[in-house]
Amino acid sequence: MSRIVVFGAGGRAGRAVTAEARARGHQVTAVVRDPGRHPGLSAEGVSVVAGDVTAAAPMADLVRGHDAVVHAVSPFSGPEQGFASLDPDFFGKAADALTSGLTAAGVARLVVVGLFANLRDADGRLIMDDPAAFPAEIRPFAVAHTVGLERLRAYAGGVDWLMVTPPAALHGDGPRTGRYQVGGEIAPPATARLSYADLAVAIIDEIESARHHRRRVSVFG
Repeated sequence: MSRIVVFGAGGRAGRAVTAEARARGHQVTAVVRDPGRHPGLSAEGVSVVAGDVTAAAPMADLVRGHDAVVHAVSPFSGPEQGFASLDPDFFGKAADALTSGLTAAGVARLVVVGLFANLRDADGRLIMDDPAAFPAEIRPFAVAHTVGLERLRAYAGGVDWLMVTPPAALHGDGPRTGRYQVGGEIAPPATARLSYADLAVAIIDEIESARHHRRRVSVFG
């Protein structure tokens, strides 16, 4: 049994990761900004706490005593939200806070949920640079996400990080099959699908038996 911190436990990916971890007998510290808004998270094996993935100062105390940390936070829920409140360095700050905090606390494993937009097409072009494949109006979010990826790539410390990137077609109501494929920097076919439940399977698999280290992988059905 492992002790796992899940940042963004109130979101779709975070809830799926929390459920998968619980089902396998792990203890979960579910981190959300406001626990009062997520009463359904509380369950046997789950401790719900308030926290901010970009806050460096309290990070070490929050994660200390755990075996792994999952970053599933997204400050953006859709184009209708707009970008007036989007911090372009949100994911960069999160990467810095997590790597410094985990280092100070002696936590070795970090798994981050990625974004398909900064995968590459068959010609090597970023998906987010192709308006036919990725909506130009939400490109600022993709740019912000890429800052976090690049910050992790530049990190030279001891935390064993991994970014797990699902395809564009990520389904909240899809079944848990327990099956997925692992790719690299090239985006999977446009027909690729994955459920949040199977994304969670891939993430917990990497926590239980790390196969990929200090890199980004794609996962798809």
